[in-house]
Formats: sequence, structure tokens, C-alpha cells
Amino acid sequence: MEQVPLIYFFGVAPGRYEALFPVFIEDWSAASLSARVAVGRMAGEGSVVVPADAGDRRYAMREVKQRLHQASFREAILSAYRGSCAISGLLTPQLLDAAHIIPDGDEEYGAPVVPNGLALSKIHHAAFDGHMIGIDPDYRIHISERLLDLHDGPILELGIKDMNGKLIKTPRDAAKKPDRERLERRFEEFKLCA
Repeated sequence: MEQVPLIYFFGVAPGRYEALFPVFIEDWSAASLSARVAVGRMAGEGSVVVPADAGDRRYAMREVKQRLHQASFREAILSAYRGSCAISGLLTPQLLDAAHIIPDGDEEYGAPVVPNGLALSKIHHAAFDGHMIGIDPDYRIHISERLLDLHDGPILELGIKDMNGKLIKTPRDAAKKPDRERLERRFEEFKLCA
């Protein structure tokens, strides 16, 4: 193989693609007309070439494990929530994440499906993952005592603490609403950490 980098377009939704690069062909089968590709690294044990240009030397090639489903999961979640945060109603897609209720590492409950997701602003996502915000199976928002006891400006006061006791916004389609059993499991974790 010649170690020529390619760009691979991974389908995330009908008519939408995520560009993965660099991608290298590791193996090619002429008989089956198929190729095996490696994302983000040279195929095999290629040697590292020090770039001649100073600007290029500021970057390093890293091998990372990337969840290929994440882009399609995000697309499905933002569509189900009509592009708004389930907690605050924020309508800026660049500031929204698709949060897993149960992390995708959980084989039984962590599937990347809409009922296992919430559209959350980046700050609400971080607080949810840090068990500072909990959502019970009745879709009610709970703020941890550690946050309620803090006094740290309007983002905390108006953006998080004022949400305590309110209901999240859910998808209109009942099949896409957050799964109550998953919320119950996650809420139990929140109560232990709150």
C-alpha cells in the first residue's frame, strides 16, 4: 500500500455524512472488491516523518477510538427534540449535545437510541454527566445540594438552579420520549452522588 491518505464519508443520516480523515487502506481484496481501512493512523507500522515546515510540526498525529454512531445519534436526538435543550429550551444547535441517559458502554441499556438520549446544552450535559443534575422517571429536574448551595452568578442561578423541580421538554412522538426505566436507573446514581 502506498500510504496515501483518503477521506471517508460515513453516513450519519439520509443525505448527511461525517468526514473521517485521514483514512488509509490497510488491505484490499480484488476478489470481493472490498477494502479494510484504518482511521486516523497510517496503515501497518509506518514510520513517523518529521515535517519540514515549522507550521506542520505544531500538530501531532494521534490514534483515537471514535464512536462512529455518535454523529447519527446526535442527529436523531436533535431532530426528536426539535433542536432545543430539554432543560432550558436553548435553540442553538452548536451549543447542544446528544447526552446518553445510560452510557453507551452499558451493553444492556446503553444503546444509541433516541429513548436513551436527551438534547442538552453543553453546560447541562456536563452537569448531568457529573450527577449535579438529575431527571427522575416523571421527567422532573432535580439539582444537587452541592449546586443549590453555591452562589456563582447568573448562569448557575438562572440557567441551572431555577430549573429545580421543573419538567424537561420531551419529544412530541411518544416512542421517542426518554425511557422511564433508564431514567430511573440514572436517577438512582444521581441520588447516591447528590
